[in-house]
Amino acid sequence: MIQILVVDDDEQMQFFLREALLRQGYGVTVRSSAEDGLSALRCGAFDLLLIDVRLPGMSGLVAVDEALRIDPHIPIIVVTAHASRDGAIEAIRRGAYDYFTKPFRLEEMEIVIRRAVEKRRLLLEIDRLRGEIAGCAPRGRLVTSSQAMRGVLHLVARAAPTDSTVLIVGESGTGKELIAETIHERSPRRDRPFIKLNCAAIPEALLESELFGYEKGAFTGALSRKPGKFEIADEGTILLDEIGDMSTATQSKILRLLQEQEFERVGGTQTVAVNVRIIASTNKDLPRAVKEGRFRDDLYFRLNVVTIPVPPLRERREEIRELVEHFLAATNARLGRAIRAVSEEAMAALLEYDWPGNVRELRNAIERAAVVADGDLITLGVLPPAIQASACGLGPGIDPGGIAAASALSLDGRMTQLERAFLLDALSKAGGVQAA
Repeated sequence: MIQILVVDDDEQMQFFLREALLRQGYGVTVRSSAEDGLSALRCGAFDLLLIDVRLPGMSGLVAVDEALRIDPHIPIIVVTAHASRDGAIEAIRRGAYDYFTKPFRLEEMEIVIRRAVEKRRLLLEIDRLRGEIAGCAPRGRLVTSSQAMRGVLHLVARAAPTDSTVLIVGESGTGKELIAETIHERSPRRDRPFIKLNCAAIPEALLESELFGYEKGAFTGALSRKPGKFEIADEGTILLDEIGDMSTATQSKILRLLQEQEFERVGGTQTVAVNVRIIASTNKDLPRAVKEGRFRDDLYFRLNVVTIPVPPLRERREEIRELVEHFLAATNARLGRAIRAVSEEAMAALLEYDWPGNVRELRNAIERAAVVADGDLITLGVLPPAIQASACGLGPGIDPGGIAAASALSLDGRMTQLERAFLLDALSKAGGVQAA
């Protein structure tokens, strides 16, 4: 039976709602104050909360926030007198499902209750399926066993439950995005949106409209209003990846949002208020950029609340074996391969290599090797040329297998052989992407 919690201090309204909901086949629990209602919510399992805005003691608005902390999926329907309709709208903004103004029609409320309960059922089903997927495919989890990463994991554990702004710094490919995802998944906002935006991948002329959205007619081609990333991320988390590449003009708008949690869409005058946690990441030296005038010092100080420095892979070689096993299992599952292991010679080369592209380069190298391997074993010969060259003590980009053959060629032939090796190395590091 669907259980509904009713919180209202008016005895006549309590009686009216109890009788009406019981006749519709619902289980009903009634409380007269927000405090008693929240206590009941903590102790029992309810499918819907029906609450008045005006209550003695704690207001219904505050109770909406508290109820969603107790049960993030519970649909909340707010009941209010017509004169306090603004309060109901504020409750919607805070996460309530819908509201009714007194007097209301029972037929309408019955329809809304059915829809709200069905939404809760679907959200719980999504959570269940996510759990099953996570159990079957551990893609996206942090894989680390190194001493160098213990400090990172400690900072993640401390920062995740808070709303503090986080700045993740480190070389490209070290796993900054995965760390940001982990922080969000371990935060109270885990059931809210997690929006990622690569500031370096979007032209400066388009970045502002991507972040803040735009109004209809704001520019040529703006045929309708479009919400920006911050609006979509409301109540959740946004990752501003490569924030060090952002222009100072856009930086000033980000600073205002951090300070006031509000902005205007491009071409608009209406202020949009949001509640967003910001995580930023960069591979740039931001203190140096501040000194050189390329990054606002006030924005840097705002972002630099909790800084998480991520060490490069060459400083945590002890986790390479574990990462190789993880990427090999993921590649086998995704590509339908049956590679069982990496040869000792190949593993020695992987451990020796300096990994300028860090974890991303390692993942691409394992996928490439799994694709080109003839049998069920990854050998040194199927690793990218740069890794083979490193294992032989040769310079990067030089294919050790071609050295003997190249020595018998003319000068032009040797140059062609070396150019091919360098191109293959570059393609390997870029994951096969040839675009500029």
